[in-house]
Amino acid sequence: PLNPESSHRDKAHNIQPLYTAFMKKCPSGALHLHEFKSLFGVQSLSEEESLYMETIFSSFDSNRDNVMDFMEFVAAVHLVFRGKLEDRLKWSFKVYDRDGNGKIDRHEARHIIRIIYKIKKNNSDMTPDEICNKIFELVDQNGDDQISLAEFLEGAQKDAWIMDLLKLDVNASGWFKESRKRTLME
Repeated sequence: PLNPESSHRDKAHNIQPLYTAFMKKCPSGALHLHEFKSLFGVQSLSEEESLYMETIFSSFDSNRDNVMDFMEFVAAVHLVFRGKLEDRLKWSFKVYDRDGNGKIDRHEARHIIRIIYKIKKNNSDMTPDEICNKIFELVDQNGDDQISLAEFLEGAQKDAWIMDLLKLDVNASGWFKESRKRTLME
């Protein structure tokens, strides 16, 4: 059986380098958007990438004070690296649902899809509008022109193409790993 004390020590051991890197970047204990971008190693951003990073930052700023404290930061890192698929999908839903009403309408979906489309330099022969329409056709089960969390989770898990679009993995973990290597070498 696992020793709870040993498990606790392992977790503390994993958090220490994170805390060190966090405090090195943000001695005040508050991570601002420009520092968040820097931490992820994203320097010269296109308008789309910048908007994407702002959206990601906002999704982790749980108390909406426009800064990320260490606990919000740890939650973000945990989700990116170790989060269960369902948790990552719930987070993605929150990013898509810009007005926070618990439903994604076509305008909200199209907004994120356009950003992802440009960042990934999508090789698709479909336009962002066509992608949006296809997602709604496949995911909006009750036809109300809105996607609920349940529809989002179910739809993402039944089709690999939809999963790829909905889970919002534009290599955030890759950015972070590269940045972490550079930070640890400094």
